[in-house]
Parts: sequence; C-alpha cells; structure tokens
Amino acid sequence: MGRITIFARDQQGETMKRISPLRSLVACRWTNRARKRLAAVGLASICLLSACAPKFDKGEEVVQDKGSKQQEAVIPKYNIADSYYRVILPFKPSGARGEVVNDVNTRLDVDEFETGLMRLATEQFPADEYLFQEGQYLDSETVGKWLARKKTARQLKEEKMKPEDNIGLNPPIGDTGTNEQKNKQSPIYLASILEHDYLVKIDNDKVKLGGIAIGLALNSVHYYSTEQGYPREVKIKDDVIEREGKRIAAEVLKRLRSMKGLGNVPITIALYKQAPRSSVVPGHFFAVAHVDEGSSTIDDWEAVNEEYYVFPSDEAEENHRDDWLKFNNFKSDVEDFFPNYTGIVGRGLYVNDQLQKLTINITMPFYGKAEVIGFTQYVTGLVMEKFPDYITVNVYIASAGQPESLIVRQAKADEPFVHIYQ
Repeated sequence: MGRITIFARDQQGETMKRISPLRSLVACRWTNRARKRLAAVGLASICLLSACAPKFDKGEEVVQDKGSKQQEAVIPKYNIADSYYRVILPFKPSGARGEVVNDVNTRLDVDEFETGLMRLATEQFPADEYLFQEGQYLDSETVGKWLARKKTARQLKEEKMKPEDNIGLNPPIGDTGTNEQKNKQSPIYLASILEHDYLVKIDNDKVKLGGIAIGLALNSVHYYSTEQGYPREVKIKDDVIEREGKRIAAEVLKRLRSMKGLGNVPITIALYKQAPRSSVVPGHFFAVAHVDEGSSTIDDWEAVNEEYYVFPSDEAEENHRDDWLKFNNFKSDVEDFFPNYTGIVGRGLYVNDQLQKLTINITMPFYGKAEVIGFTQYVTGLVMEKFPDYITVNVYIASAGQPESLIVRQAKADEPFVHIYQ
C-alpha cells in the first residue's frame, strides 16, 4: 500500500526513467517535474493510509482488587508491540511523578532508567502475562526523605528534625571541614528511586498486584559547590557504586516489606549507574535481584551486562570494531551520494557484548518534500543492506529544527516501517 516511485533523468537528460527506491541512484539530482510527481504520490499515500486506519474499541473491563477496596478498570485491547506492557486504564500517575526527571542528570538517563527497568522486569513479570501501572506505593514525600542524607545528631538539632524523619539513604556529611573535604569523603550515591507496579489477572474480571520493580539510580559523579560557589565534582569508582548500591537496596527492600500490601509480593530491584552530565550516551543497569514473595533478604545478585556506545567514536572502534566499520560504511555511503552537509551520529545498546539496538540521527538541509522522500528511501535501502537483521535500527531524519522522516527496522523483520512527516 502506498509504494512511492522515484523518477530521474537518463544520461542524455531527455526522458524520465523509473528506478527502484533501494538503488543508490535515487540520490542524484532532482528535476522540478520529479519533485512534483513525488510530492503527489506521497500525498496520495498518506490519504490512502489514513483511510485504512483501524478503529479501536474500548477494551476489556475488569475490577482492580486492592484488598478491602475494588475499582473498575479497563485493559486496552490492542498492544503496540509484544515487548511492551499493556497499561491499565484509567491511567494513574505515580505519587512520585516527576521525581526521576528532577533527580537524574540527563534526558537520556531518564528514558533509559525507565525503559531499562521495564526490560529487566520482563524476566520476572512477562509482558504477555502482566499489566503495567505506575508506582502507587512510594510518593514524593517518601522518595524525598529516602534520597536525603542521613543527619548527624548535631544536624538533627540544628534543623529541628524528628529522629523518625531521619531516614535518608545517603551517607551523612561531616560537621567539620571545608565543603571539598566533606564531599570528597562522603559523596551522594543514590540519585533517584523509580517504582513500577505489575498487575496480574486472577480470574475473568479481576486483577491484583502481582509484583513491583524498583530502580535505584546511582551517581558515577557527585557534584557540589565550594563555599565560594565554584562547581566541583568527585568521580565515584565502580566498585564503590556497586557496594553502596547493594547496601541501599537491602534497606529499601526491608522498608518495602513493611508497607501495607507489599509484604507478600515478588520484588525486583535493579541498580543503575547514571552517566555524567556531559555524556552523550545514557548510563546503564549493572545488577538486578529478584526477591521471592515474603522474603526480606536479597540472596543473589545477577550481573547485567549492558552499555551504550557512540558511533563513530574511539571507544566503539576499540571495543566493537566490526560494528564501527559497518556504521562508518553506512555513513560514507550517505555522504557520498548526498553532498549537502549531513550530520550522522549513532548510539548503540550492547547487551552481553552484542549490539541489540542502534539509533541513528541524521541532520541535513532539505529544499522540498521530494528530496526528503528520496533521501528517506535511499537510507532505508542502506539500513536493510548494511546492518545485520538481528539488530533493531531506528533512524531519525531531521532538518534544522524539525523532524522529516522516521525509519524503523525491527530485529528479524522482513520489511521496515517508514514514515514521512507532513
């Protein structure tokens, strides 16, 4: 449906020839006539696709069981992908909504912290058996208290705090010494806490809490200021991040078990190392523990081997040379056929040292929709030819300040999804 055909002049410049959208000659010079034809075909494709859009019905109505309380809810009938959880409706925002955005260093970390926790949770709570709901047990006040530093006796007295409110999970800062001395000796380890709830159907028309996942975002760099207001930072070693993360996780588990409704549900806790503020890639999860229902101790931690790399970069060349070469060949092919300035940057997710997902951002100037269509078709062909089919590849094509097109090739998919923004 909606196949787009590209036209180009022959070598004598007299007649128009139809050529395959996957051939590299698409990138050649466009005539005014070709531009008009392409724009017309693209518009017709959009109209046709709009006419075929499905109409979704409401979904399956259920009752959410909350012990003594019951509430009507709806399970969406359609799921956009097998790897995504269906979200129970009406949507209930977390009581700690917005805390992750405020506490995590970059937008990249915000996205990876949340989606990565979902990815790890599928090991314990399969997406085809469980429903997703934002965390309903940890509110902003609780999270704020847990993220605080523990107070010394002197600080409690000065701040007129009650001892029962002194529940910070970060280490106390000393009462004496300069800011530099105190922060180097006692950096802030825990940056953010994220809760996801997973619901399970217990009969035809009821759902209940089946388990929760907790993400703990840990600093790789601690930022602070001197008495004069100058910014400073302390890098935290990986072994210290792991040690402190596991210490904090054990305490978090005990506190969760004491909360009403969480005493006998499975709990997954995952440790996330967030990237420095200047990083162009997000951080990554490095450890996960699955705790059985009723247990208040973590008996075993599983190592999570995930990491992001930028393409092109010296780190990618050194550690994943084959993938680095594939990306550079792709980049060269794009630049050779389209002499306009192009900026091409990739970000690859590696799981167990295997490239799983590659996100490519391409920025270049366009002078008409026909050029966008032609360029997108050409890049689509390169994606299918250059990258192995076990990799999910997402390509975002943009001009100055606005998106132009999107290419998605899911792993093992025979055909890509391509969208031209209108």
